[in-house]
Amino acid sequence: MRVTFYGAIREVTGSMHLVTDDNDQILFDCGMFQGRRKKTAEKNRGLPFNAGMITNVILSHAHIDHSGRIPLLTKNDFTGNIICTRATSSTCNYLLMDSAHIQESDANYLNYKILRSNLSSMKASSKREAGEIRKLLKKSRHELNVDKINTLINKHNLEGIQPLYTSTDAEQALTHFTGYPYHHPISIGQDMTCTFYEAGHILGSSVSIIRTQKNGKWCSIGYTGDIGRFNKPIIKDPNMQFKDEDRNLDLLIMESTYGNRIHEPVQDLKPKLQEVISDTHKRGGSVLIPSFAFGRTQELLYVLHELYNDGKVPKLPVYVDSPLATRITQVFGQHPEVYDRDTHKTFLENGQNPFSFKQIHFVQSVEESMALNRDETPHIVLSASGMCEAGRILHHLRYKIHNPKNTILIVGYMAQHTLGRRILEKGSEYEKSGRSGQPPILKILNKEYPLKAHVVKLGGFSAHGDKNELTQFLRKSNLNIKKIAVVHGEEEQSLAFSKHLNSEGYQAMVPQVGESISV
Repeated sequence: MRVTFYGAIREVTGSMHLVTDDNDQILFDCGMFQGRRKKTAEKNRGLPFNAGMITNVILSHAHIDHSGRIPLLTKNDFTGNIICTRATSSTCNYLLMDSAHIQESDANYLNYKILRSNLSSMKASSKREAGEIRKLLKKSRHELNVDKINTLINKHNLEGIQPLYTSTDAEQALTHFTGYPYHHPISIGQDMTCTFYEAGHILGSSVSIIRTQKNGKWCSIGYTGDIGRFNKPIIKDPNMQFKDEDRNLDLLIMESTYGNRIHEPVQDLKPKLQEVISDTHKRGGSVLIPSFAFGRTQELLYVLHELYNDGKVPKLPVYVDSPLATRITQVFGQHPEVYDRDTHKTFLENGQNPFSFKQIHFVQSVEESMALNRDETPHIVLSASGMCEAGRILHHLRYKIHNPKNTILIVGYMAQHTLGRRILEKGSEYEKSGRSGQPPILKILNKEYPLKAHVVKLGGFSAHGDKNELTQFLRKSNLNIKKIAVVHGEEEQSLAFSKHLNSEGYQAMVPQVGESISV
């Protein structure tokens, strides 16, 4: 067999690795690149292989950087199955439709700006004429007239923006999904099987083991997807005991997001979150949490529920301002079979839903979200997107970032070149300086704002294992591994982790994009 590495190579997003033998081509993940708009748009639009030649896709989990280009694959002659766990299949029903909606909305907005600019330059418009143009191109203050925009784009021979894929494409992609339980071999090709094991990263996430027999010899390839942390709430820890037939791996494709970093201990999460909420409440401010709709939001709700039950913090209203997060929280409620023992003991055995309590409010409409933007009474907001690149979080930031009473709480990984990363870096520098001098300036939706809100990072919320936990997975599991390909990490992290693994006695390497190795 040959493995070719196409995505999340010396970077974090866009996971995609192709396994090829004489009969089949199996794709591990089909993820979307995320980062600077122009660069990622170019990378996302193309596939580095013939989609019609792919037999099946093994999807490690539902995060968009692992699943987000599946609709692009399925609209380009792919006829196989997307094979994943049952919880991953359930979650993708919402995540891929949301991704398609974002693609369409972004394209419509950019086309609106292109057309408005063109019409304005043609008319050398005054303020009154500019207002007339906006009125022409909008149905209401918050709704674009998409049909009119597309008609005028064509009429004026302008180069419009096309979405990567549409909602119709996403719906079609979802017909290819098939969900399976953990620990049961699945036929994925000729004389080839795949077995899923818990990865501990997110609901439904899996470590995948492919086995095939050629000329009387077995060959096995493992793919970690993303490895989670140990002793975290809600889902089970990463699996450490693999079946005898799955233990011996010729190659393990392993993530390295935090391959050279150490997280705060998991047990520090509750007191740290308690401290942030209490300090912000004393200032009369609100806590704004950019949070991934899938996983991070539910984990925060779980910990907040515990803190409220224990009476450890002021019981501020908690707003989940993300329709997607609301739907995904419902999916969590539908899959208690993946919960760990502590979740059953703390909540389920007491008749409580871990993700629902008196103070929580799920915001649905744009009007509700806008009213919440202007609410100056102390509260907690969890809003997407997690890296602050799109969604309702941008509007909460516009209203709250310039007020020193408020706290922006960073609870997850922020990729390079994202607004979330800039907030974290500039906010941390300002805090280290004692908040002296002029606050840093950040641009949000093309307008500049002073970063006066406090910025706090709680690293313990990360869903990725750190250097020690990744090593623990290798050392304490019963896997025997001949070679490790280190992927899914910024180049510095991947190289450092590979060096660490080699010093620990493993044979590890960091591939280049497009590189192939024989197994």
